[in-house]
Amino acid sequence: MRWWDIDPVLELERELFPEDAWSRGMFWSELAHSRGPEATRRYYVAVTGDRIVGYAGLAALGDQGDVQTIAVARDQWGTGLGGRLLTGLLRAATAFECGEVLLECRVDNARAQKLYERFGFEAIGFRRGYYQPGNVDAVVMRLPDPAAAVPVGQPPEPLPEPESEPGREPVSGPVQGTDPHG
Repeated sequence: MRWWDIDPVLELERELFPEDAWSRGMFWSELAHSRGPEATRRYYVAVTGDRIVGYAGLAALGDQGDVQTIAVARDQWGTGLGGRLLTGLLRAATAFECGEVLLECRVDNARAQKLYERFGFEAIGFRRGYYQPGNVDAVVMRLPDPAAAVPVGQPPEPLPEPESEPGREPVSGPVQGTDPHG
């Protein structure tokens, strides 16, 4: 994800998370920490044609990664895109040398929970009223070894750094990288 992706990402964010959508400032703040030698974030967008159909982000703090966001356009549900985005995040966590990855997921989002469970995440607790203003609880999930969770046939090395120009790749290929929800 790059700065020029923020507006289309915001459109998808508001469509998918109308009650608790991230703000433009939140995405800018995340991207500010995604470049250079001190980077602690990695964000990806998935693009079909000229349309962003998904995005995902990871924060790395010491040896712990935290999935900040994963979102997939409704017309892309069931295509495996969520899994490809999560794979990208786990590859980034491995590159950041994270020994574990955590995330929060709405308790009413069974689809996302099943995706995380397929990758080996386990529920470890709850955060009451985490998603506001709807006061929806979050299940906290943990993956103890992100490198081991990368699907067979997909090497754990990090995705290449993003291009300096806004080039795009189709989602049938690799997810496009850049250095923000779950």
